[in-house]
Amino acid sequence: MADSVDVTTHDVLSILSSPGTHFLLKNNADQVGIDSLKGKKIGFYFSASWCGPCQRFTPILAEVYNELSPNGDFEVVFVSADEDEEAFKNYFSKMPWLAIPFSDTETRNSLDELFHVNGIPHLALLHETGKVITEDGVDIIRDYGAEGYPFTSERVQELKDQEEEAKRNQSLRSLLVSRSRDFVISSDGNKIPISELEGKTVGLYFCATSYRSCALFTQKLKDVYKKLKEKGENIEVVFIPLDDEEESLKKELESLPWLSLPIKDKTCAKLIQYFELSELPTLVIIGPDGKTLHPNVAEAIEDHGIDAYPFTPEKFVELDEIAKAKEATQTLESVLVSGGQDFVIKNGGEKIPVSELEGKTVLLYFSAHWCPPCRAFLPKLIDAYHKIKAQDKDTLEVVFLSSDRDQDSFDEFFAGMPWLALPFGDSRKEILSRKFKVSGIPMLVAIGPSGRTVTKEARDLIGLYGADAYPFTEERIKEIEAKNDDIAKGWPEKVTHETHEHELVLSRRRIYYCDDCNKEGHIWSYFCEECDFDLHPNCALGDKGSVNSKEEEKPNDGWVCDGDVCTKA
Repeated sequence: MADSVDVTTHDVLSILSSPGTHFLLKNNADQVGIDSLKGKKIGFYFSASWCGPCQRFTPILAEVYNELSPNGDFEVVFVSADEDEEAFKNYFSKMPWLAIPFSDTETRNSLDELFHVNGIPHLALLHETGKVITEDGVDIIRDYGAEGYPFTSERVQELKDQEEEAKRNQSLRSLLVSRSRDFVISSDGNKIPISELEGKTVGLYFCATSYRSCALFTQKLKDVYKKLKEKGENIEVVFIPLDDEEESLKKELESLPWLSLPIKDKTCAKLIQYFELSELPTLVIIGPDGKTLHPNVAEAIEDHGIDAYPFTPEKFVELDEIAKAKEATQTLESVLVSGGQDFVIKNGGEKIPVSELEGKTVLLYFSAHWCPPCRAFLPKLIDAYHKIKAQDKDTLEVVFLSSDRDQDSFDEFFAGMPWLALPFGDSRKEILSRKFKVSGIPMLVAIGPSGRTVTKEARDLIGLYGADAYPFTEERIKEIEAKNDDIAKGWPEKVTHETHEHELVLSRRRIYYCDDCNKEGHIWSYFCEECDFDLHPNCALGDKGSVNSKEEEKPNDGWVCDGDVCTKA
């Protein structure tokens, strides 16, 4: 969180007054005089009912408000961005604070401008004197809640220092005990003192039961937990519930063999921040001494099960050696065959034994019909596939691994592909997603004729070099890059161009869009780093630049692409 301190001071009574309106509203429509704000710290809360992030933040702010308002020195004023009065009233009815009347459009618009509102939710916090404390109120409330009061930069720094001190002196008690609670709960509702967990290896299990990945991992963890308990290992798991739906979460807790923090306990949010949670599921391991042993062993448990215990650095070195040994002896069969599943399918459903693919370069294509970047990449892959097959028919195959939501979507997408696939819903897809650490799609993994993994970056290589990237080996890519170096020989290192005010430098750029012709470019660009401005050599040099450019379907529909991997926004 970046602190933003504005030294500006406002006359609150003046900025809230407009001709004919000298009052604020309660959610029961009672009018409150603006002068009631005198001597109070004020939060101007810019929000709207149609805004999803606002809907999620409003209950958090309400909890903080309800904790602070009895002191009588803090008030919040809702500034609505709703488009009609009915929506305003419905949304405001859930708020315990005051609001600018919906009809007072003049004041609402002037406050938007005054407090630099470019997005919502936005919370500007003012001192009793009218001095702006911060416009990063949303971040402060999310990170520190009522403990952030009075929300000054000094208080925020004090809390940060306390966090650092807590990390240096971390213990199981400092992590799990709160001012109102020194226990966790069992599945039957009994309170278990946290003191009974001290001296044990404790896994803090961050999970949202609505996430499919969490639901799948929970079953795996139950099995590992049961086996460790049967062996008499001194381990416990504490569930950190992240769900909003209380009833379904209660049912889930009843089925868990381990302990849990209470539902909606404030410690859950503090632990999310403390461990900088970035993915689910996450299983943080706390050692017998109360120190963090590992930030997330979920993947290790998925891959190695009970063999990952006791989750020490020495154990992970051992597991790495085992993984390297497996990779050295990897075959196509070990990748694509699991139990009785020893086949892939053609369009129409005909089964093809995995054994028929041995000795070929096999591309594992992780993709989905609902994914715009996948649909944009597919024509490139089909084009490269046909060109490679035309040159050497029997050396390449592609296998589609679907992340589609249903059979019909899978069938529709697969129908446009000239290669093979795993059947829809095949369990091997999840296994391979974990094996190759698929975090975004489309992703293309190249398995060489020996069965060893050649590269996980084949999607990039196809995007850059098309069919020329085959067989995707390091040696082949070096050959291509050497040719690209030759192409640029004789080009000036720097140029000026009428389309840009600064000098442009010849630079290697993986994929970009030319700011002159708006076409996609690869490898070489005349580039201004200061302005992030690209010119294709054809545009910068005219006929002297001989690198081809081509148009690409741009991702849309709520997806973003970082140039390498496309993920949902």
